[in-house]
Amino acid sequence: MSPVRRLTAVAAAFALAAAAGLASAGPSSAAQGHRSLAKLLTSDGNTFDKNKNDFDIVTQAVLAVLAAKPDSPVGVLTKGRQRVTAFVPTDQAFRVAAYDLTGRWLVKEKKVFTALAALGIDTIETVLLYHVVVGKTLTSDKVLAADGAAVTTAQGGAVTVDVINPNTGLVRLQDLDPDDVDPFTVPKLLDLNKGNKQVAHGISYVLRPADL
Repeated sequence: MSPVRRLTAVAAAFALAAAAGLASAGPSSAAQGHRSLAKLLTSDGNTFDKNKNDFDIVTQAVLAVLAAKPDSPVGVLTKGRQRVTAFVPTDQAFRVAAYDLTGRWLVKEKKVFTALAALGIDTIETVLLYHVVVGKTLTSDKVLAADGAAVTTAQGGAVTVDVINPNTGLVRLQDLDPDDVDPFTVPKLLDLNKGNKQVAHGISYVLRPADL
């Protein structure tokens, strides 16, 4: 497997707490408008589990980057007053990425994270940043209104919005790899952290910032 494919297969950007609890939970009154995605990421206990539709792996990726590189641009996720939109792969999306990387289907989330972390902090940081749009709070209605538009990510590359079904909120995100399957938004995981300047949407696969 080529180094480029290893780089892009890693797991991306941040996962945001359990789908069942946090997808519908609004910000507390004390943090109205300024709750960061980092706070949301760690609000479910920050442990691996068996729920394939939440974001434990990405949470660990964000924490690992910030622990190793405190000044990383990933730190924008801790700054709740800064507008940010994140498209975050689910744990299942990371599992698929790990299979692509290793050729093995890893069931336990901890093993998936370990396989991805072996690519190195710089690689994880690059992929995470490709899932983040800084300076914009793109709620699902704004994403749906942006059909055909390209948004620039914190990594520097662009992602193009392709609305598939406006009634369900299903959107395809076209990354910089034209030959691989593009991720879709998960309709039940839209508008995480809504009501704050930082919002996120769950996606089905990891975005790839290079043509493989």
